[in-house]
Amino acid sequence: MIPEIGQFVLLLALLVAGVQSFIPLIGASKKNTALMKTGSSMALTQFFLILIAFFTLTYAFVASDFSVYLVFKNSHSLKPMIYKISGVWGNHEGSMLLWVLILALFGAAVAVFANNLPSTLKARVLSIQAMIGCCFMSFIVFTSNPFDRLDPPPLNGLGLNPILQDPGLAFHPPLLYLGYVGFSVTFSFAIAGLLEEEVDGSWGKWVRPWVIAAWTSLTAGIILGSWWAYYELGWGGWWFWDPVENASFMPWLFGTALLHSVIVIEKRNTLKIWALLLAILTFFLCLLGTFLVRSGVLTSVHAFASDPERGIFILTILLFAVGGALLLFALKAPRITSHVSFSFFSRESAIILNNLILTFASVTILLGTLYPLILEAITGGTNRVSVGPPYFNLTFVPIMIPLLIAISFGPLLAWKNDRLAVIANKLKFAFISALVAAIITYIKVPDGPILAPIAIGLAIWVAAGSLTEWAMRAKLFDKPFDITNLKFSYFVRALSGMTLAHLGLSVLIIGITGSSAWQNELITSLSVGESKQFKEYTITLEKIEYLSGPNYKVERGHLLITKPNGGTLNFKPEKRFFPLSGQTTTEASIKTTLLTDLYAVLGESKNHRKSGKKWTLRFFINPLVPWIWIGAVLMVFGGLVSLMNPRHWIAGNNSSK
Repeated sequence: MIPEIGQFVLLLALLVAGVQSFIPLIGASKKNTALMKTGSSMALTQFFLILIAFFTLTYAFVASDFSVYLVFKNSHSLKPMIYKISGVWGNHEGSMLLWVLILALFGAAVAVFANNLPSTLKARVLSIQAMIGCCFMSFIVFTSNPFDRLDPPPLNGLGLNPILQDPGLAFHPPLLYLGYVGFSVTFSFAIAGLLEEEVDGSWGKWVRPWVIAAWTSLTAGIILGSWWAYYELGWGGWWFWDPVENASFMPWLFGTALLHSVIVIEKRNTLKIWALLLAILTFFLCLLGTFLVRSGVLTSVHAFASDPERGIFILTILLFAVGGALLLFALKAPRITSHVSFSFFSRESAIILNNLILTFASVTILLGTLYPLILEAITGGTNRVSVGPPYFNLTFVPIMIPLLIAISFGPLLAWKNDRLAVIANKLKFAFISALVAAIITYIKVPDGPILAPIAIGLAIWVAAGSLTEWAMRAKLFDKPFDITNLKFSYFVRALSGMTLAHLGLSVLIIGITGSSAWQNELITSLSVGESKQFKEYTITLEKIEYLSGPNYKVERGHLLITKPNGGTLNFKPEKRFFPLSGQTTTEASIKTTLLTDLYAVLGESKNHRKSGKKWTLRFFINPLVPWIWIGAVLMVFGGLVSLMNPRHWIAGNNSSK
């Protein structure tokens, strides 16, 4: 009976969304206050109905109700509780229900927290949000019903995909969806602004917190997924240019450009066309990522579904939403003008350069991701190719170099006009720091690629530029140096989300450079008691033990790693076999210091005539990988600091325009 309640309230939510799609929009066009106000109440109603549907599905998973087909396919009575709950969204149907729940959550948030918006703008935003929700709820109801029943119900389920039975994957999809779906709000604001033919500084203030919220969530979701891939897949790396990784990275790049454009609108009332187009294209890439994951056109460890019919449905939504938005943009954008002028050396120009580079970088990734699909479609499947890391490293990395150079300039440039000599003087410290860092890196690590010292120098350039900007905010050099001037309040006021995010980016670049340029890998076979020398470490396979987990069997290796100073480290890499699905997963054993990760993976065993049974072992020395996670956390924290700034939520006039 409970699943039927979920089915009923989901249908009711679809009906509410359908009504919400038009009534507030009609009210805005007729300036009818009563009709416009219905948008908020319907947005809240829609959210609570979908929340009930989501809770009923969660209950079915927790209670192991195998009469629900989705629970039967993705759960098991012996599965740990955390994976019973995460199993709700660890599949296609449940993940789409989570998608529309988060979409409704953002709509409800606009209804509750956006009371400072003009009533017509708010009504239009809520109607457009409802149209998106209506499309995706129709998709769920007609192609991906999570409440389908089995009769008679089986005694047990098939279990969740073993690779998803991990804490990282329990939280990665919700965070990623908060980012994906969060950009639906900025899309709705863009369409509403086009309909009203008015985009100004107040519009920028209203949109900015929603962009920050979506960008921060997407950043956290991407890095959590990367961290999961690093320790769970046993490949020794943290990023593989997987098509689905690319699908989340592209909207992040466009979202970053959108965030900077919205700031310019807020501060200078210009770059309006840029912001509107970026808002549309960012959401387009979010929908494209959803299509790629669920259509079956791509093969990936991240993919949820392999159903062309579902893919066509999502593709139709994508074409309808984005095609209609671009048509509206073509008709309305010429009427949204800006008469603000600025010189070549200005913060506005720096942000335009930032947008161009990020857009170009995203397009190169899009081409590399879609090229195999396009070629296969043209040749009828006779020519199949894959585009891997060499292409992306060769194209993406050079594009990022001018962006990193520009990052330190941008925040220090004045709005409207500045002088190159003034900026050069401000950046002397950054330039000297970057040059020294590059030289020291080259001297200390001469055997790596020549680009590595340059990358480290660029990272220090970004960090030093951010610190210079922070010092200027704190007015650290406005007075003669005096220890009494170093008040904590100066630093708190100067601590901006942008500064933290840029510092996080510099730390991230250092981590990426170290792990890419100086990684060392050993692949060997050892029998129990045998040792192998690798660099300055001695690796000994002490024993192999066999254990049982809640729903899997474990083959665990015990490795003793002897360090150059005579100290030892114990590693316990595992292979887990899940009898129900017949799948095996790898659990890497990692020892982390501030500067290096030591990373061990247990492989397959083979019997040798002379030496007996041996196990394949992979051992990695991954320099500076911890800096990747530290940098990412700093970037997320920077987003949260910006999001908590009250002035982002108290903007504009409470008009009824």
